[in-house]
Amino acid sequence: MELNRVVITGLGSLTPIGNNITEYWNGLVAGKSGANAITHFNAEKFKTQFACEIKNFDPNKYFDRKELRKYDDYTMYGMVAAEEAINDSQINLTTVDKNQVGVIWGSGIGGIKTFSHEVSEFVKGDGTPRFNPFFIPKMIADIAAGIMSIKYGFKGPNFATVSACASSSHSIIDAFNYIRLGKANIFLCGGSEASIHEAGVGGFNALKALSTNNNNPTQASRPFDIDRDGFVLGEGAGALILENYNHAIKRNAKIYAEVIGAGMSADAHHITAPHPEGQGALLVMQNALKDAKIHSKYIDYINVHGTSTPLGDISEMKAIQNIFKENIYDLNISSTKSMTGHLLGAAGAVESIACILSLCRDIIPPTINLENLDPQLDSKINYTAKIAQKRKINYALCNTFGFGGHNASIIFKSYKN
Repeated sequence: MELNRVVITGLGSLTPIGNNITEYWNGLVAGKSGANAITHFNAEKFKTQFACEIKNFDPNKYFDRKELRKYDDYTMYGMVAAEEAINDSQINLTTVDKNQVGVIWGSGIGGIKTFSHEVSEFVKGDGTPRFNPFFIPKMIADIAAGIMSIKYGFKGPNFATVSACASSSHSIIDAFNYIRLGKANIFLCGGSEASIHEAGVGGFNALKALSTNNNNPTQASRPFDIDRDGFVLGEGAGALILENYNHAIKRNAKIYAEVIGAGMSADAHHITAPHPEGQGALLVMQNALKDAKIHSKYIDYINVHGTSTPLGDISEMKAIQNIFKENIYDLNISSTKSMTGHLLGAAGAVESIACILSLCRDIIPPTINLENLDPQLDSKINYTAKIAQKRKINYALCNTFGFGGHNASIIFKSYKN
């Protein structure tokens, strides 16, 4: 069976370093940190008092009063990014066959803010259940995908992917595979997260996963650096339009890049810690390369998971070295989480967009805050430290790994007719 080619024809983003694609890319290239003191709630008593929040976002500009009552923040973030991606793709919503347009949307946690609020209100009361009728549909992790399909009338496959921090990568992979198999012509895919909240920050603090560098928030996310002490929580959304190549050509669509392979694997090791030797990370990249039918030597850039955790950075780099061997010195590696923080379920989509734009513009975003490389890491590897680097990029690989040992890798190719 001959598989369909799959291309990217639209992008949208809402991130801590920019509220649209142009701002996001400019922030990446400039090495901008999105970290700041938490404003969403009073974090004075929390071990971590900073995060990478989105800035200058007024939901009233995008949603009417009825919608604001029905949507959790994670859904609103997703809807804004999705609209930008759809507009960017220039899909004719009047003439396109909407039975052939699907939505697959990822979120690791979904409506945690809504859940926490409703339960808190109940606990403060006299025990009488007075829950908001929108409580359940606001909270559930699949509702963003449903609302997107309702708004645009997309009647193709519609569901959510939930695999912690790999959620939106899995949404892209599923969309890729469905189009390859001819199940739909177009997919809106990606992910969103809105977990900078008392429960989100408190929960990750309890796991000792977050950086506590409260005195220097903008320098706290420092992948590969010896002084890293945990990840910085981020929020936002990334949206992509994936499309059957022939369908895109027929409508004369702008094509950013091509998706040529994807891999999935499990660590089968621990609920939160990666395998110390990176076995799951090794397998997922091997699977992606096999699916893409290319040798590792052709990869020019890896946007690593690179969360800035003591264990995670080491295990991922062990896996990369095992695959690339001597060719590792010919490629660029960077962690854009050093700038955006960790967007959890939205990370894969936002970082895939970074890979795609790198392919289009032949610029590698930097790993900021890398001052003193961990001595366990090879100093001859190009981590794209501090400053963006120009180079010709033909193939880029994006890694995302989630709690539970969920691993996803996607390979993008520079588009050529």
